[in-house]
Amino acid sequence: MAPQYNAETTGSELVTEFAAQIKGKVILTTGVSPKSLGAQFVQLIAEAEPALLILTGRNTTKSQQTAEVVAKAHPNVKTRVLKLDLGSLASVREGAAEVNSWDDVPHIDVLVNNAGIMAVPFALTADGYESQYATNHLGHFLFTNLIIDKLLKSSEPRLVSVSSDAHRFSPVRFDDNDFHRGENYNKWIAYGQAKTANMLMALSFAEKLGKKGLVAVSLHPGVIGTNLGDAVDWTGGDVALLNSVDKTLGNREAWEDGLKWKTHDQGVATHVFAAFHPSLKEHNGAYLQDAHVADPWTETVKPWGTSPVEAERLWKLSEKQVGQEFTYN
Repeated sequence: MAPQYNAETTGSELVTEFAAQIKGKVILTTGVSPKSLGAQFVQLIAEAEPALLILTGRNTTKSQQTAEVVAKAHPNVKTRVLKLDLGSLASVREGAAEVNSWDDVPHIDVLVNNAGIMAVPFALTADGYESQYATNHLGHFLFTNLIIDKLLKSSEPRLVSVSSDAHRFSPVRFDDNDFHRGENYNKWIAYGQAKTANMLMALSFAEKLGKKGLVAVSLHPGVIGTNLGDAVDWTGGDVALLNSVDKTLGNREAWEDGLKWKTHDQGVATHVFAAFHPSLKEHNGAYLQDAHVADPWTETVKPWGTSPVEAERLWKLSEKQVGQEFTYN
């Protein structure tokens, strides 16, 4: 049966459709600076009157700008800004501690791990990890685990991990996670590793906490012109490098005619679907695109992003990297 939604579906349409599921919810979204998908997402769902939008970012001034846009359009919707630098484990711990200290926010209904960086030059974080992997995955892994009790206090807890079809570029490189300290670094392969990790983390949370009611999914939003691509030269060498990776791996995208761009409204449709569609309770751990569960027979879903073995290996590696174990019974 053909999916009910497709690449043309907009977030605005789905906010209208899922208004009852959004109303009254407490939603925490990472990465909400202006012109980002995170900002577009929270500005759209504000129309359905959530109880509270928690907006996180490395730069609180930028997050506050998004909060002010929401307040101007929907003055009855409460917002709260949280400083969260996902590239710093210390900052993540501080941010999580602040969330857990909020007695007036006893639960969080939906956590949308949206923040990320893409195809940046090689760098190590202060903790010593490759920056795309650290920011896109490791920071979210630690933050989610540290606030998970507050999420599980919701009657319908949901975790959304924003990945990408760029996961096709690489599995998790368990034996060379940091590209030999940059010696063999490829910005697109590094991005692919991080996006695969986003998929595997959702799979792990679904497996470990599904029995407690948590629904965890990952998604590919599409190709959208946002500030995520600020480090990419879309007219020159970076696109050639991307194409070279696809050709080396034999991915069909290498021979397709250009990128299929979405509008911002279309780009957050899968965010809205992932966060609020009731049917996803039957698809826990799934990877989504174009506002439906992606079909590995016809769409880009690499097996290394859906393997329970790879997911558990990543969980163990991530625990070691953040210096803390997280066990759920």
